[in-house]
Amino acid sequence: MALSIGIVGLPNVGKSTLFQALTKKSVLIANYPFATIDPSVGVVAVPDERREQLAKFSHSEKDVPAAIEFVDIAGLVKGASEGEGLGNQFLSHIREVDAIAHVVRLFDNPNITHVDATVEPLKDVETINLELILADQETVDKRLGGLERDVRAGKKEAIAEQAALQKANQVLSEGKLARSATYTNDELFAIKGMHLLTMKPMLYVLNKEADGHNIDELNDGRYERLLEFFEREGAQYCVVDANVENELRDLAGEDKVGFRQEYGVFDDGINGLIRSGYKLLGLMSFFTTGEDETRAWTIPVGSTAPEAGAAIHTDFFNKFIRAEVIHWKKLIEAGSRAKARELGLIRTEGKEYIVQDGDVMEFLHS
Repeated sequence: MALSIGIVGLPNVGKSTLFQALTKKSVLIANYPFATIDPSVGVVAVPDERREQLAKFSHSEKDVPAAIEFVDIAGLVKGASEGEGLGNQFLSHIREVDAIAHVVRLFDNPNITHVDATVEPLKDVETINLELILADQETVDKRLGGLERDVRAGKKEAIAEQAALQKANQVLSEGKLARSATYTNDELFAIKGMHLLTMKPMLYVLNKEADGHNIDELNDGRYERLLEFFEREGAQYCVVDANVENELRDLAGEDKVGFRQEYGVFDDGINGLIRSGYKLLGLMSFFTTGEDETRAWTIPVGSTAPEAGAAIHTDFFNKFIRAEVIHWKKLIEAGSRAKARELGLIRTEGKEYIVQDGDVMEFLHS
């Protein structure tokens, strides 16, 4: 399943550098706004040690990871919802992605210009969110006006959509994201086709700078205000050093570890970001493994066995009979599939089974 995460933020916060580190794909980077005009798309492998261990266990010829798309979207500025800075074009690119990675600059550096001259992370977050809110308000207002005739005619779908949009409109008018309202399942279904920007799940990516003046280390109140906002909103966030990760992108093994120690950046922020993005989209992986191939298959959390099978082939959904299931770790601990079967660790599951993250599965169909 091809799901995408759009990388957004103000100009010069490190979006394109982060994209390069993510995808190993060259994109235009420059120290001025709008260096990126058209979105670039990169398919990124989801790091997963479980899959790697299974591939070694099975002596697989191929090791195929799960993948998600990241889209590099040019910097938004204040007034984007009114067309400032190519705003309409950029907002349309955000509308097409499934989730948002909102890059926030967490460092002071006089050599890298900031659109407001001063780096204030919370203000930057509020600037971007406000533009998304204003754009959604315009979309909702137009749609509510277009629904009036169908609502008067008593059409059920129109009434459900109106109710959802009125809830969205209320929170948007209060300066809140549309997803902060409470919707029924019918209302969520009705509003889904609107592709509202502030209904999309969002991950804040805090971009630091090695040997720089990082705001989380300065104790001047700016970082504390940002964390208070995240806590208040129940927001998800991760921390990266996009520049270091970009410089390390072509290194591996001991070389990469050595350079990390030199930079003082010990955690792989890119792997953390990818995993966080995968989780943000509500995704998980199950595995198939054998001598030919070990593969991670991407499915939504809560999928049934037939729905998981459909990720491989539609016959595994339409003609599903049963699935043989074992947790990846139990399979490795058993030493072989035959031993796992002998120990009774391989279970037979039917159509109602809810697949768990890390299941190793084989499907039988008619």
